[in-house]
Amino acid sequence: MVDAQLDALLVTATSNIRYLTGFTGSAGIVVVTAEDMVLVTDGRYTEQAADQLSVSASPARLEITSIAQREVISSMISDGARIGLEADHITWSAQRRYADDWFVGSEVVPTAGLVEQLRRSKDDAELARMELAAAIADAALATRRSTLLDGLTESEFALALDSEMRRLGASGTSFETIVASGPNGAMPHARPTDRRLRDGDLVVLDFGCIVDGYCSDMTRTVAIGEVDETCLRMLDVVTAANAAGVAAVGPGVATSEIDAAARAVITEAGWADSFTHGTGHGVGLDIHEAPRVAGTSTDTLSIGDVVTVEPGVYLPAHGGVRMEDSVVVTPDGCRPLTHTTKSPTP
Repeated sequence: MVDAQLDALLVTATSNIRYLTGFTGSAGIVVVTAEDMVLVTDGRYTEQAADQLSVSASPARLEITSIAQREVISSMISDGARIGLEADHITWSAQRRYADDWFVGSEVVPTAGLVEQLRRSKDDAELARMELAAAIADAALATRRSTLLDGLTESEFALALDSEMRRLGASGTSFETIVASGPNGAMPHARPTDRRLRDGDLVVLDFGCIVDGYCSDMTRTVAIGEVDETCLRMLDVVTAANAAGVAAVGPGVATSEIDAAARAVITEAGWADSFTHGTGHGVGLDIHEAPRVAGTSTDTLSIGDVVTVEPGVYLPAHGGVRMEDSVVVTPDGCRPLTHTTKSPTP
């Protein structure tokens, strides 16, 4: 905040509020000044907010209000202050409301990534939650994997996988589970349909779950029955690209170099134009967070970052292959959080 020349910061993104205070309610604002950090919420969350702040040992204090939040929050910030808003998480109408109504005598300015940069490096407690989430996803697929041969639809298998993760202790899924078979696999973010899995299909499985707020993320591609030679080559190439990207991960490494390492394998195979997305992203309280792993990224890895490495090849005539691991950056490289085999056998 000093570097950004801010007198106050309004934190409105729910993941950032949780990170700073432990509060998981749907309505709240954190006000940060040089002297104080205050969570402002309403009477619906009186006991929940107090309990969660206490358990998290957050330095924030709690303000419960039954009147307009504007009156409470504006009283905490002196006139003429320079107030930061989280530009990536606020609507234009909200920005106008803050500038024209809440803080008329102050300067309201956009900020980006102030809390997110703090969130990048995970501590041991955060990593423990993420490792458990990844272990639950590993175990869920291991339990349900053989049913890929039972003629289920994409939607039926997705539901079974989601239910298994819940049964094993997850509070929910990190995102909508992707089960994409045959030609649907050529769409990187296909949604499950009523198409039945059949012999000759490649099936892309991209899924994860949440444990105590923290996400896991993994993709595996399996082959149903006998697949053609192109499909087999896709599996080999993408698995090698994933390994090359993971091997490049380490502290001080530019994320663009990880992208380049994975992409080089696919380019050499002649499928450069069929790898149509970045190589990965950060994971934590949000399924997509800093740093970005892409050729256009200017991010550099640090110890404690958790990133995915997920190259893919997508050919409409044959389907798609993606292999994704989540790894944590360590002093001497990285450590995988995801451990499911990359064998294509169901």
